[in-house]
Amino acid sequence: MTQVSLSSVLQERFADLQLLRYGVPGFERLPLRQKLLIFYLAEAALWGRDILWQQNCPCGLLLRRTLEAVYVNYDGPKDCADWQAFSVYMKRVWFSSGIHHHYSCLKFVPEFSRTFFLGEVEKLDASLLPLRADETPVQLAERLADIIFRPEVMPRRVNTADGADLLLTSSCNYYAEGITQAEAEAFYAGLKQKSDPCRPPMLGMNSRLERAADGTLCENVWRSGGLYGEAIDRICDALLQARPYAENERQQAVIDTLVSFYRSGDLRTFDEYCILWVQETEGEVDFTNGFIEVYGDPLGLKASWEGYVNIVDREATRRAKALSDNAQWFEDHSPVDPRFRKKECRGVSAKVISAAMLGGDLYPASAIGINLPNSNWIRAEHGSKSVTIANLTRAYNEAARGSGMRQEFVIDEATCRLLDTYGDLCDDLHTDLHECLGHGSGQLLPGVDADALRAYGSTIEEARADLFGLYYIADPKLVELGLLPDGEAYKSQYYSYLLNGLLTQMVRIEEGCQIEEAHMRNRALISRWTLARYPEAVGIVERDGKHFVAVYDYARLRQAFGELLAEVQRIKSEGDYEAARQLVEQYGVKLDARLHSEIRQRYRKLDIAPYKGFINPRYTLVHDAAGNITDVSITYDEAYDEQMLRYSRQYNGLKEF
Repeated sequence: MTQVSLSSVLQERFADLQLLRYGVPGFERLPLRQKLLIFYLAEAALWGRDILWQQNCPCGLLLRRTLEAVYVNYDGPKDCADWQAFSVYMKRVWFSSGIHHHYSCLKFVPEFSRTFFLGEVEKLDASLLPLRADETPVQLAERLADIIFRPEVMPRRVNTADGADLLLTSSCNYYAEGITQAEAEAFYAGLKQKSDPCRPPMLGMNSRLERAADGTLCENVWRSGGLYGEAIDRICDALLQARPYAENERQQAVIDTLVSFYRSGDLRTFDEYCILWVQETEGEVDFTNGFIEVYGDPLGLKASWEGYVNIVDREATRRAKALSDNAQWFEDHSPVDPRFRKKECRGVSAKVISAAMLGGDLYPASAIGINLPNSNWIRAEHGSKSVTIANLTRAYNEAARGSGMRQEFVIDEATCRLLDTYGDLCDDLHTDLHECLGHGSGQLLPGVDADALRAYGSTIEEARADLFGLYYIADPKLVELGLLPDGEAYKSQYYSYLLNGLLTQMVRIEEGCQIEEAHMRNRALISRWTLARYPEAVGIVERDGKHFVAVYDYARLRQAFGELLAEVQRIKSEGDYEAARQLVEQYGVKLDARLHSEIRQRYRKLDIAPYKGFINPRYTLVHDAAGNITDVSITYDEAYDEQMLRYSRQYNGLKEF
């Protein structure tokens, strides 16, 4: 099969979402052994899909399977307004792995009628529906209609509002109904007192907190034989099928230890897996699979399930390797207090990759850079691995070209030319700095709890990594290393970052709402703090009724970013919760209503989707007449709804209840 350039091809658009395809360059030229490794790791990345649906909402699978039954079996007129609105709703639910927006966490407002939904469910044969014992389609329809149509029921998947009980006001499924924030925090504070203070496990990472019959709290662990065990067993099966094709013994040990963790649920085994994974840097193929990021938990403890598979882009990795090879230089020259710097940067590795499969919380929307593991003590003692996902970055960049965004929101032609000349290069480099060095930099003071910043921890950590990248992208060292062509290039990143943080990211937020998501809060925090503290360097100006970002002094901006980096690192290193709260709440949350309305009106005229995601390629084993595997084919022609429905049939790993 001839490799086709697919990354810029718009596949489908609905609501505020745009679907793209990503190509996997070079897959056809790989030896069969590597193709089979990718195939089975990809299977493992898909078998955890149902876990995320249940983590996002207690009735996630029940809703999905009922909605899919209606979608597949509808036999009415396709031009019916209710049907067309239902089709969009179904696609949005697929995209977000639940009934809440993947970014804002607000529940979708259905534009089809309750009567339409009830009628379509009620006329389905009972065998097509996920019914409880003795439940009728009518009863199921009424039960789910309350969840879908009543605004007060499960209004927000994750609530981060200051002063609210974050558990009672969030509808994610990491804590049993009725458990309060204070109870959960006290429970895990008690566990921490009993754990190793020098090498603490990531407590709560892989469990649902529940209430026992006697009223005490207990963990229902996600493991084989436990919660989500059916899906976890299928993940383990796929991982063990991949094992014979591993590229080296350490990669086999990574797989073995991950399977052991899945079977036991023991967090110490997870730490062993993370250490082995960090140390395995020789393979061309790599993967992550498991409970990783904590953005979906309002307390920042419990990790959503994700999986992805990747292939190293050796040529592009030169950029990332130049950074990781000089990690100690960057740490030693950081503007933060020397007490908070690492004395020795260990095991920092970085590479540029091509995604080969996206799963769980990385699908359909995906990160473009990843730095793991998240354990602070493992980072300090064993290092970390960072990746920039080149084929996804290219897809985003190509989809943005010609959209009109720069012409509408950038202040003048000279700045547009600056962004056209250096923008893509500096975006990639800032991602590398953020993931490879930013997250891996700094250290906690002895005795500081890694979770001391609680609900603000994710925002502060993302701000710390972004600021590290912003500070160093202007350093002459990057020109010396050959990573930037000249001393002017960094200005494109400074302008585009501030434009996003001050203005354009507001297009993703509904009017009347505030900023909730950790990455958006981080960008707003940095940009607004700089605007308030350094008005001689950056401002917002009005021209003909429109507002624009104006940069007056790029050199002063670097000073601003260095000053804020020093403070954010202090907050992290000392575990200063109150300072974190004040910084985030003052600069990272609230929006100016008039400015917000203006930006959204200007954006709507461009008729572009603010969010993008991907349709995965499909891998198929090829057999000869004797049944031997001779190849793995890759195809890119599966439609979005076809892929989602196939995944629901093929990777049906959990029961609804």
